[in-house]
Amino acid sequence: MHKTAGYHRIHAEGRSHQLRRRIALEAARLISEHGIRDFRMAKRKAAQHIGVSDEGFLPRNREIEEALREHQRLFRADEQPHALRTRREAARDAMHFLDRFEPRLVGAVLEGTADTHSPVSLHVFDDSPESVAGFLHDHGIAFETRARVFRLDRTRSGEFPVLLFTADDVPMDVTVFPRDALRQAPLDPVSERPQQRASLAQVETLLTETM
Repeated sequence: MHKTAGYHRIHAEGRSHQLRRRIALEAARLISEHGIRDFRMAKRKAAQHIGVSDEGFLPRNREIEEALREHQRLFRADEQPHALRTRREAARDAMHFLDRFEPRLVGAVLEGTADTHSPVSLHVFDDSPESVAGFLHDHGIAFETRARVFRLDRTRSGEFPVLLFTADDVPMDVTVFPRDALRQAPLDPVSERPQQRASLAQVETLLTETM
């Protein structure tokens, strides 16, 4: 009986792994081909497509990120590196422009998974969000204002203004944090650790290293 129970457990674990893998690959396809940037939404849609309703089979965000990198290597090897570099160059230019607000690059453009659907995501810092909006307005840049909730740590969340605009046909997604938030990044939705952020100097180095 012990051997039979062990077999069934191993079989169940193998089936669970296969389903998680299938959902992760389908989520990666949805992200890459349809521009879905929310991993939670992508994996739920992927599970629905595959016909899985048990949330216990949903992959972790890290598994989806790994599947996305694999998908890009297999199916977007020609266009994805160009899209990534274009966005990193646009990020550098935008960070020069927004220099007074100490911009930091975050997200897919920094991590290397950006594609033609990806915006350049920046964090900027000022105790008055209106100052950033006014700066864009004074330079004739049309933008939309949204709000987004970030997890600040394991127990705290906060809502912050987001300014959306386009520069040289590349979408920009700029979140305004108070200046003291420069010391502590919000949690990354994939790793649940403080989000990786890059300064202008680091972005310029990254571009030089990948030429």
